[in-house]
Amino acid sequence: MGATIIDGKRIADAVRAELRPRIAGLRARGVTPGLAAVIVGDDPASVLYVKMKSQACEEMGLHSVTLRLPADAPEAGLLAEVRGLNADPGVHGILVQQPLPSQISTMRAVSSVSVDKDVDCFHPENVGLVLIGAPRFAPATPAGVIELLVRSGNDPGGKHVVILGRSNIVGRPLAALLMQKAAGANATVTVCHSATRDLPAITRTADILVAAIGRAEFVTAAMVKPGAVVIDVGINRVADATRKSGFRTVGDVRFAEVSGVASAITPVPGGVGPMTIAMLLSNTVRAAEIAAA
Repeated sequence: MGATIIDGKRIADAVRAELRPRIAGLRARGVTPGLAAVIVGDDPASVLYVKMKSQACEEMGLHSVTLRLPADAPEAGLLAEVRGLNADPGVHGILVQQPLPSQISTMRAVSSVSVDKDVDCFHPENVGLVLIGAPRFAPATPAGVIELLVRSGNDPGGKHVVILGRSNIVGRPLAALLMQKAAGANATVTVCHSATRDLPAITRTADILVAAIGRAEFVTAAMVKPGAVVIDVGINRVADATRKSGFRTVGDVRFAEVSGVASAITPVPGGVGPMTIAMLLSNTVRAAEIAAA
């Protein structure tokens, strides 16, 4: 029997439905939650993500702002744009789209965002709050992973979760959230990375395996314990001459192969991706509620 497909779009729709009365309540008070994105350059994945964010805001009745800067924009220019958004009362959430070009320090960029508008949760202060279990906002993709697990009946409490990848965007914050003594957490967490020895031996101990390593179809069936839950965070383009675009999108997991071993699995696309945007919207609404309190 194949694995159960964890439908990220369906769960994201449920999250959005829960946001609608909160948004209506804010609008009744004269407050429209606003989300701004700053993008530097024209990286295709970044452009697509920002476009999807903008469309999601429009669908939910949120105010959306997108600032596009050329790829050679100086760091000072980006920081000036962020300062303007920090001061704008109509903007409640700000994200600086990554990756950034080499002339701009990612740390300085994310640190320039007001902690109260940092809905991506990259500011060092907000990262620290996540680590101590008192988050102002939960990082969008890690929070989306947890919602997928809980709402699909795969609560991580008491489980061994193995995370492939230690990025500041997914691996580290997800580990920090999952190890908390809290609902939707209480897991035993192992984080693996490029220097991990005998990786398959470790991944096969996972009750829940989260692949966020950024390598197309890296996880094979031999790396998965029978009956494990597999969450695929990866989004990779691979060449495919049969497609009009010349490529197709795959995750970090060999989906067809691993589906025969796992008990449940997220697809790519249609798994974690929709949840990231849903949780970003959720954080923006929360930021607006805090500002309006």
